[in-house]
Amino acid sequence: MKIKYIVFTLLSLVLSSCNMNPSKEERIKKLETELQTSSKKISELEKLIKTNSDDKVMQQNDNLKLGAFSVSLNVKDINFSKDFYENLGFTQLGGDLDKNYLIMKNENSLIGLFQGMFEGNILTFNPGWDENGKNTKSFDDIRKIQQRLKSKGMDIGTEIDKQSSGPANFMTTDPDGNVILVDQHR
Repeated sequence: MKIKYIVFTLLSLVLSSCNMNPSKEERIKKLETELQTSSKKISELEKLIKTNSDDKVMQQNDNLKLGAFSVSLNVKDINFSKDFYENLGFTQLGGDLDKNYLIMKNENSLIGLFQGMFEGNILTFNPGWDENGKNTKSFDDIRKIQQRLKSKGMDIGTEIDKQSSGPANFMTTDPDGNVILVDQHR
C-alpha cells in the first residue's frame, strides 16, 4: 500500500507540472497508463508476499512440538553407569535407583539410565515437558502427534485411543532401526 501511494504521488506531481498542450496530453495519458500498470504489478507483488508469508506461518505451525529429548540407555549396572555419567558432569534429575532407572542431566542434555527394562537404546521425546522435567505451557498432545505421523504413512506400532486423554506413549522405528519412544506424562 505504501508503494502505491509513493508511485501515485510522484506521478501526480509530474502530471500537475505539465502544461496542457497536445504533446503533453499524450505524455499524461501515457503516464496514466504506466501508473495503472505499475499499480497492478504492485497489487500482484503484495498478494505474492502475503501468500509467501502465509505459507511460512503454515510451515512453522506444521512443526510438531515433541517436548524434551533424551537418550534412554539400556545399562548393565545402573550404579556403575550413574558414577560414569556423574564423572562427565551429569546430575540426577529424576528416577529411582531402587527401581533401576535414573534420569541424568548436564545443562540441556538428558540421559535416561535403565537397567533390565528394555533391549537396546531408545531416543525419547516427552511432549508437555521441558528439559528440566517441568510442564510446558503449550505442547502437541501425543494423540495429535500420532495422527500426524500416521497421515504421513509412518508406522507407530500400537495406537493410542483417539478419545483418551492424558498420559500415553507409542513407539516407532527410524529407517536405520533406531527405536523412538514418544512418552507423554501428563
